[in-house]
Amino acid sequence: MPVAFSSTEVREEGMLDVGDGNLVHWEERGNPDGKPALIVHGGPGAGSPSGTPKAFDPECYRIILFDQRGCGRSTPHASDPATDMAVNTTEHLLRDMEQLRVFLRVDRWLIFGGSWGSALSVAYAERHPQRVSELVLPAFWLTGRTEIDWLYRGGVARLFPEEWERFRNGAPEGERDGDLVAAYVKLLEHPDADVRAGAALSWATWEDAVLSLEPNGRPAPYSGRATDALLAFARICAHYAANDGWLEDGALLRDADRLARIPGVIIHGRHDLSCPLGAAWEFSRAWPDSELLVCDDAGHQGSAAMNGQVRRVLARFAGR
Repeated sequence: MPVAFSSTEVREEGMLDVGDGNLVHWEERGNPDGKPALIVHGGPGAGSPSGTPKAFDPECYRIILFDQRGCGRSTPHASDPATDMAVNTTEHLLRDMEQLRVFLRVDRWLIFGGSWGSALSVAYAERHPQRVSELVLPAFWLTGRTEIDWLYRGGVARLFPEEWERFRNGAPEGERDGDLVAAYVKLLEHPDADVRAGAALSWATWEDAVLSLEPNGRPAPYSGRATDALLAFARICAHYAANDGWLEDGALLRDADRLARIPGVIIHGRHDLSCPLGAAWEFSRAWPDSELLVCDDAGHQGSAAMNGQVRRVLARFAGR
């Protein structure tokens, strides 16, 4: 199995003015003359990983990371209730990615994105196929109405009835039998800081429950975040979920043929209850030049074996 690479220092970083009063934090690591690779984080609202992603060989890759609007080190931060969420949509993020590419003078880049990051990566590649050299998509998620309903409107709740009841009880009594996502959006916009904090913890605790059966997962991957990061994550997640990610249901799958001639690999854990395997299977069959690798010991959080698969894929694409 390919070994994990050591972390490297940040070579360059900055704040890119993307408009609407937003500054997006970006940084570069690795080889400035290497193959450009953009890492698209999940959530939405999770922020970029700290340090160098250890799957990338820093001798071969020019590693580019950025924090999507409202999270990480981008400003204004969604933990601040005054932050305007109307200018934080999928369309805004797609424009930000393209603006970052032009700013960094990248002609084409490999795009690496997992979970929500995979949906955003696919949306970008379907819009700008000439700018994408390869796609590497672990923990694949299409977003859209079907996926949002599964995760937040009662689908997977059948497997976690007790935890779902606690999540429901976090909403006002009169709204528990309606659209819980809409109820949580209101709570996370509430003027009372304690109400916002309680809603954020409840949202993240539900997310944790869905991942709790994974054989190689870690406990509390969402609710264990620092306060501001947790508030931003929950607020952005609920905001996107309430709008089905601003993606027409089935649109990414429908337009998969736009990825023809872009080679790519989906790496997915069989135990992923947050993003069930079926979507990855369907998409891989619709996407020419793609490969699906299923990891039998992994869920959404991955495993050592799944990490090894990712490293092998990136090593294969490094010299392409």
